[in-house]
Amino acid sequence: MASLRLTRSASRALLRPSLSSSLSIISSSSSSSSSSSTTITSPNFVTRLYHLFPDFENSRHHFNVSKKNLSLLSNFRPGIAWISTSSGVADNSGKGDQNNKNVAGGPSWIDLYLPRGIQPYAKLARLDKPIGTWLLAWPCMWSITLASTPGQLPDFKMAALFGCGALLLRGAGCTVNDLLDRDIDTMVERTKLRPVASGLLTPFQGICFLGFQLLLGLGILLQLNNYSRVLGASSLLLVFSYPLMKRFTFWPQAYLGLTFNWGALLGWSAVKGSLDPAIVFPLYFSGVFWTLVYDTIYAHQDKEDDMKVGVKSTALRFGDSTKEWTTGFGIACISSLALSGYNADIGWPYYVFLAAASGQLAWQIWTVNLTCRADCNRKFLSNKWFGALIFSGILFGRVFS
Repeated sequence: MASLRLTRSASRALLRPSLSSSLSIISSSSSSSSSSSTTITSPNFVTRLYHLFPDFENSRHHFNVSKKNLSLLSNFRPGIAWISTSSGVADNSGKGDQNNKNVAGGPSWIDLYLPRGIQPYAKLARLDKPIGTWLLAWPCMWSITLASTPGQLPDFKMAALFGCGALLLRGAGCTVNDLLDRDIDTMVERTKLRPVASGLLTPFQGICFLGFQLLLGLGILLQLNNYSRVLGASSLLLVFSYPLMKRFTFWPQAYLGLTFNWGALLGWSAVKGSLDPAIVFPLYFSGVFWTLVYDTIYAHQDKEDDMKVGVKSTALRFGDSTKEWTTGFGIACISSLALSGYNADIGWPYYVFLAAASGQLAWQIWTVNLTCRADCNRKFLSNKWFGALIFSGILFGRVFS
């Protein structure tokens, strides 16, 4: 297979936005041909457009590509340029992280199908990584289904609203996180190529995008009753303050749990117009304990970088005792779910699915290799199935009540 050679000027030509110049074609024998330029004569138009259009050429890590990663480009069609937002994982052997770094994955659907100008915004909202949306949406779906009338299906319109809300709020949370952590992200292998940290988007562009997401989220919130509007708006304090927690406490995962599972409260109130503490509080805290399990496993991917930059996590706090701690959190999670279902007088199918979910959570905790980034990531991603099992149990438990 012929190798692909990109000179510094050629890579600039590939990644420069086609707003004011055409693509230069570089042959394998290093012969070059001149490119023509098209000039926009209205300076005011260019000035206005510049502030929101990503600066591909000045991205901080634009040319920071290893030889191994460069060889991967030969597998893709000419003319498609992509920037990975994750360091990726290569070593599946479980022998440690020494070979797990600096390996880029292939281009995502964002790189292949979205217009180039909005690709950085889609990556800023993590649209190519849906696991965060699933983890945010499941507690909402649990609560909405648990609040439904026994013997009937849940309100599908309400579920759709909360699904869209989870997508928007997760994107807004990621934007806030990247804006506040942009200096830290440049020093962490897994995050250094995120759009703001790499310089692909400016903080101003990120703030504008955040405002757009919050505006759409407000439109969804206004569809709910007044009680839920106030309850939903109050979660913004958690969303905006969460990224700061890793600077002050070893328990940012607990704070994330309080934030990510707010939908367990909001879903019930959106259906009932109020809260039933005996049902929704155990449901809410079960989600908090669940988050402590999966996000502690997730944090083990970054523990070496976290120690270098001085940020905190439960992975660093627990160390070699992580499995004992997460086992305790898992027991607390399942116990809280059982209590919530008992207080809601749910049908027997719920407990069958709860037993299956218990097995899935135990599998995660006791089989994860905390020294292997690939395995930590696999176990973390599997939590969408834990959420699906609990949802299925609540659904069948309500229908057959």
